[in-house]
Parts: sequence; C-alpha cells; structure tokens
Amino acid sequence: MRGLRGKGVLVAGASRGIGLAAARRFLEEGCRVFICARGADGLGEALRELRELGPAGGTVCDVSREEEVDRLVDGADRFLGGIDVLANNAGIARQQPFLELGLDEWDRTLEVNLRGMFLVARAVARRMVARGRGGAIVNMSSTNAFEGEPGYAAYNASKGAINMLTRTMAVELGPYGIRVNALCPGKIVTPLQAEAEDPEYTARYVRERIPLGRAGTPEEVAAAYAFLASDEAAFISGELLVIDGGQLAM
Repeated sequence: MRGLRGKGVLVAGASRGIGLAAARRFLEEGCRVFICARGADGLGEALRELRELGPAGGTVCDVSREEEVDRLVDGADRFLGGIDVLANNAGIARQQPFLELGLDEWDRTLEVNLRGMFLVARAVARRMVARGRGGAIVNMSSTNAFEGEPGYAAYNASKGAINMLTRTMAVELGPYGIRVNALCPGKIVTPLQAEAEDPEYTARYVRERIPLGRAGTPEEVAAAYAFLASDEAAFISGELLVIDGGQLAM
C-alpha cells in the first residue's frame, strides 16, 4: 500500500485474531507498531511473534479505563515517535438471549466496545491534532450494526453506536487532516467468534447467509485496515467498509 512505510501505528486490542493480523500486516508494510491487550500473557505472546517481523512494542491496557488509555497512548507516542494511524480494534462479544441478558453483561460490553473505542480514539486524535500532521483512524464495527443478529443485543447496540461515532469523528476531525472510517466485518474465523458461538450455529449461519459460502479470515480484515490507513484511501473518510462475503446483499 502506498504511504504506509515508516508510519507509526497503534493497534488497540491485538493479542490475537483480527488485531494481531492487523499488527502483522502493518509491520509487513514497513510500519512501526505498538499494541495493547487486556492480559500480560497474551501481550507477551503477540509481541514475541511481531518482533520477528519488525519494530513492535506494547502494553497491557483495559481500554474502558481512562487512566489506562492515557498511559497506553503516552507509551505508543514515545515508542512510535508519533502516532500516524490508529487501528481501534478492541472489543468483546458474548451470545446471550435478550430476555436473559443481565445488566452486568450489557454494561461490560458497552464499556469495552463503545466507551473504550471512544477513549482510545479521543486520546489519539488529540495527539494528532497537536502534532498537526493529520492521520488515519479506523474503528472496528460489524455487520451487526446493520442487522439485529439474535443473541447479540449488547454487541449489536455497541456496533450501531460505533458507526455514528465514526461519522461524527470524520466530520469534526476532517479539518485537521484526520480521516476516520470503520470496518464492518461479517462472520470472521477468530478466537473471539469461536468463544462466543456454538460451532453448529456458525456452520448454519455460513451455509444459509453468506453467498461466498465461507467465513472470512483475520488477514482479509487486516488488508482492509491497511487500505483505509494508506494513501490509497486518501480521499475516503466517514465510510463504513463492509467485509462480509455478500451477506448484507441478501
């Protein structure tokens, strides 16, 4: 991708799955990368892999806690020599019927998926504005922002809100040269997806609802992260890029 080599990239939520694939892709594009994860073990394993590809650093962070996000962005800014790109990827999901959904589960999903995304994006955007060189922010949304998949009321709600947050950020940050977009993947084979769903449900979903007849891979979503962060997408902002094998076309 044009314009990525030498950039400083923060990937929030990158110990596995899509986030780890995105960190790999940015390193392969010649970027410097800083990641965060909720657990020290996952962070350490990810960094051991990433450092074989290029300059990578990271820290433990609960993105729903403002003080931890401030430390994350401070550390990333120092390590990277300035944050040019944010891949705002941290999120959680759990399949649970609406009538059984407890307040604790609802609150935690919104805390991580929406509050956390806001906190990381705001902290990074403030740095980008102060630096005066623009930048690119890519938030992680989902096709669940467009359709109400059963069993995911909290997750669906968080992703719908992320789409409007993304577009509002694009409007307000555009004058500073900061582009803001969101990725909306459909069914992707990740550890999070495997933990959240019964395998039979996933197989039936793919068979009945995805025209291409398969789930996506983290690497395919990582490629979209790289595209929206690159100069190839220099005039794209406020967009919601769907990556779903044709699912929403049905």
